[in-house]
Amino acid sequence: MPENNIVPGGGLDESAHLHDFTERLPGVIFQFYRGHNGHMHFPYLAGSGTSLLGVDRRQLAHDARYLLDRLDEEDFPRLMAAIERSARYRLPIATKFRFRLPGGRCRWVALRAQPEDADSGVLWHGLMIDITEQMAEEARLRKLSDTDPLTGLPNRRKLINRLNEEVSLCNRHGTPLSFMLLDLDHFKQINDTWGHLQGDQVLTELGTLCRQVLREEDTVGRLGGEEFAVVLPLTPMVRCRPLAERLRQRIEAHDFGIEPGQITVSIGLAEYRLGEPRDTLIERADRSLYAAKHQGRNRVVA
Repeated sequence: MPENNIVPGGGLDESAHLHDFTERLPGVIFQFYRGHNGHMHFPYLAGSGTSLLGVDRRQLAHDARYLLDRLDEEDFPRLMAAIERSARYRLPIATKFRFRLPGGRCRWVALRAQPEDADSGVLWHGLMIDITEQMAEEARLRKLSDTDPLTGLPNRRKLINRLNEEVSLCNRHGTPLSFMLLDLDHFKQINDTWGHLQGDQVLTELGTLCRQVLREEDTVGRLGGEEFAVVLPLTPMVRCRPLAERLRQRIEAHDFGIEPGQITVSIGLAEYRLGEPRDTLIERADRSLYAAKHQGRNRVVA
């Protein structure tokens, strides 16, 4: 859109019919101007989504800060960097950000804009759309893909991703890292004796116990069946072993609703060695778990 379409004071030279059309659009169409002196304003705003902004259009026609000040603190620098990059290289802007509303609520907004040279600055023509429901659905789907449906713990995929992150940090900074494998003892016998519903309840309560005993920075997840794992960042073996023993004792003493002492776990531990592959760490913890089973179960082996 040529820059001479900007009307002094804000707004496009449009017919009443076009004005009615743009005001019904489910979003916001806009012109955004940034002068070489850094001053920013919206020469034009239209669409039903302008009511979401909660800012008088006449204010925004003079100063964009009335709107920019309501961006989420984490998103503000990212959006400003995108504007700067677009202005410098004349690249389109395609981003999304959170917009804070009164009462502590926020909405997600997707923004697309195309820059062009304008008098003493840069002018963008763009569109903003409310994508709050879409972001909520994406978050729900991510949670489903990362969460074990029975226990609510991270599943194997999520846990391995977390372990990858910590291994990378460990190799970069030389910080300690430990890994714990837990396996319910004689779980098939529990299912055969008390039924699968009771077995599922045991797994769920076991997950709850782990979260209660372990620290906030630890990540416990269900690998599958009756096997669980814990990623323990910034934890050498000398601190990991007492924590594992405390967890084992807590599980042994817990009332799972069946005969006392029937639910126990074997735990295998391994501390990460700088530079070793992730799978080697898991294999060493698995060998420790096998040794705990071989030595009589209901014990911790490192």
